Amino acid sequence: MSGKVESNKKNKSNKAWVHEHINDSYVQRARAGGLRSRAAFKLSEIDDKDHLLRQGMTVVDLGSAPGSWSQVAFKRVAPGGRVIALDLLPMDALHGVHFIQGDFREDEILKCLVDALDGRRVDLVLSDMAPNMSGIAAVDQVRVMLLAELTLEFCRDHLKPGGALLVKVFQGDGFMELRKAMQEMFDKLHLRKPAASRGRSAEIYLLAQGKRSFSEG
Repeated sequence: MSGKVESNKKNKSNKAWVHEHINDSYVQRARAGGLRSRAAFKLSEIDDKDHLLRQGMTVVDLGSAPGSWSQVAFKRVAPGGRVIALDLLPMDALHGVHFIQGDFREDEILKCLVDALDGRRVDLVLSDMAPNMSGIAAVDQVRVMLLAELTLEFCRDHLKPGGALLVKVFQGDGFMELRKAMQEMFDKLHLRKPAASRGRSAEIYLLAQGKRSFSEG
């Protein structure tokens, strides 16, 4: 009997999510504007406020699928800009975006990303990466923070001095340690929660600007 009750609860939850998704104004606007997902408005809102994207920049978009952040980024760095996107999942081709499919944690995939840069230093790293959620909060938090830490390591090696990082995180274990590490690497650090981020979502974005040179520590 308990199994049937749990199944009914799950079905009701799924139906509620579908109803909310269909009636979501950001979903409707994304479809009307030819954007691949409502997440495009998260980046657009942050960029409108903080002016991260400029013509001619080199941008790396981690966790890019289905491609909405890459769409926004390329539109704003063109002409002359370059967007390199990476995701474990496949992503349909986008004009002006170089896509690499693979696991960011694997050395071979990371090398492909570095090769695609062709010697160019990165102006901005975007990371909307999230692991496959297990539903176990403590486990999921560790996975999210690990991805954020790996993103920060990538910035240490490939983001040019003065560059910026926008990364999705969840507040919880490891959050304050990550903030401290970012504050040591960058001049400025801000929290951003764009309106397009659903209110019930625990996600927030850390925006770090002004990467320090190695001589500055």
